[in-house]
Amino acid sequence: MDPFELKREQLKLAPKILLNDAISKIKTIGGAACFPFENKLYACVVVCEYPSLKLLEKQTFILTNPLPYKPGFMAYREMPAIIEAYNKLEQEPDILIVSGHGVAHPRKIGLASHLGLALNVPTIGIGNKLLVGKVEQGKIHLRNEIVGFEVKTREYANSLYVSPGHLITLGSTLNFVKETIKFPHKLPEPLHLAKKIAKKEAKVEM
Repeated sequence: MDPFELKREQLKLAPKILLNDAISKIKTIGGAACFPFENKLYACVVVCEYPSLKLLEKQTFILTNPLPYKPGFMAYREMPAIIEAYNKLEQEPDILIVSGHGVAHPRKIGLASHLGLALNVPTIGIGNKLLVGKVEQGKIHLRNEIVGFEVKTREYANSLYVSPGHLITLGSTLNFVKETIKFPHKLPEPLHLAKKIAKKEAKVEM
């Protein structure tokens, strides 16, 4: 995995990212996450009804010997496993919330943006840490542009760093994240379920 070549590919793909609302009526919202254990990645994709957030479907995939993690290149490690799980779905979600950054990324194409392009589905990225830029009044600024938001979903929990991935606007990204938080969980419910199921799958294998 040559970082120079991966950077070139990211810079080539980044202009294809569209921050517009591709779907007007949302009936389902999905979540996608990976849980690493030993030499495997346990990927899970769920689909929830919207706005009830009732779980409709879940699919998983285990990837053996994934590429090593490199900051800024998580898509190349996790995307193959997530796509395999996603392709098993009977019902594709209208929006997919991803455990990974969207355009709040050094080259404005994090895991959520990569997935959105690959699957042609609106995506939202959720990160636990600020990957790039600076936060001012709850907004993530990168090179004089707003690329996401710092969101606190629980009083004593660390903030989430939220950014659009593909085919969704900044405003819709923030609204859907806030609307899918289900107390007492910190994460949007579809993403909470996906991470929980992926972790459970890994524990079964232990």
